[in-house]
Amino acid sequence: MDTPEPQPPHAEQPDPATLLATGRRVVEREAAALAALGDALGDAPGDAPGDASGASLGRAFVEAARLILAARGRVIVSGMGKSGHIARKVAATLASTGTPAHFVHPAEASHGDLGMMTRGDVALLLSNSGETPELADMIAYTRRFGIPLIGVAGRAGSTLLTRADVALLLPTVEEACGTGVVPTTSTTMTLALGDALAVALMEHRRFTPEMFRDYHPGGRLGARLARVADLMHSGPALPLVTEDTAMGEALVRMSAKGFGVVGVTDADGRLTGIVTDGDLRRHLDGLLDCTAAKVMTRAPRTIAPQALAEEAVAQMNARKITCLFAVAPGGDGRPEGLIHIHDCLRAGVV
Repeated sequence: MDTPEPQPPHAEQPDPATLLATGRRVVEREAAALAALGDALGDAPGDAPGDASGASLGRAFVEAARLILAARGRVIVSGMGKSGHIARKVAATLASTGTPAHFVHPAEASHGDLGMMTRGDVALLLSNSGETPELADMIAYTRRFGIPLIGVAGRAGSTLLTRADVALLLPTVEEACGTGVVPTTSTTMTLALGDALAVALMEHRRFTPEMFRDYHPGGRLGARLARVADLMHSGPALPLVTEDTAMGEALVRMSAKGFGVVGVTDADGRLTGIVTDGDLRRHLDGLLDCTAAKVMTRAPRTIAPQALAEEAVAQMNARKITCLFAVAPGGDGRPEGLIHIHDCLRAGVV
């Protein structure tokens, strides 16, 4: 098969007003499609609170969520072409928010990857027409082995929706391209419906930001959700002295640990003060004749080990300090760690 020749650059310069008008039209049509999707998910007038007998899409949405919550296995998400791209994103969103899921390519499924789908799983298949040939084997496999099937399509009576256990029928809207052939509003609605399902499941499972962080340890998102306990120094790395420690010894400890501060504890190990460079300058006259208790700043600012590292950065910036001791609230007052601004910067917390 001959490949098409590359098209030469268009000689005519585009009209900015025309480009912007097209852009606005597309956004407005897709926004209208999302509004129609939201309306379709609403309860019909007269429905009792909590009743799932409203509009057919709303009822099917509730049934789909219940089906996934009852599953012992994973959600197998699939689609072909543009629907396949949406399916990958939906699978990723489900998996990162507490619902185990993965994407299976329908063409690869017909060549062995059907083995990735087992009893206990739930299949979520996406197809705007509902007649995608590549999904036929996956549909047949779910029917043969009793695997629950959720279908998402834009055409009532299609093969996918008639054979699915739960049929999610998208509202009928025109594609934003104007020709009706480029998947635009249809893929936008499918993506939004997948997000809605993932978030509904997430909230039902009471999925916390801490749990979310466990699935996102890397990158900017992981940094934003990092806790003080994840970044702090603890144990032998802590710069600590007792109140009766001579300042000569306290200076040695302060220099050895390299944080520019030393924490001061009482006889029971509770943090009672902190010695900083500023404290040293204020007590230069006769410094080595003093104890740590005389030089220290009492009741230093601390932070909980389970607090977000972003909160630690905010406190350090507000008070123009470079580190905080971590002390558990309601505990015995013993310092559990120390977090430095440089640790936060290295981790990407800014």
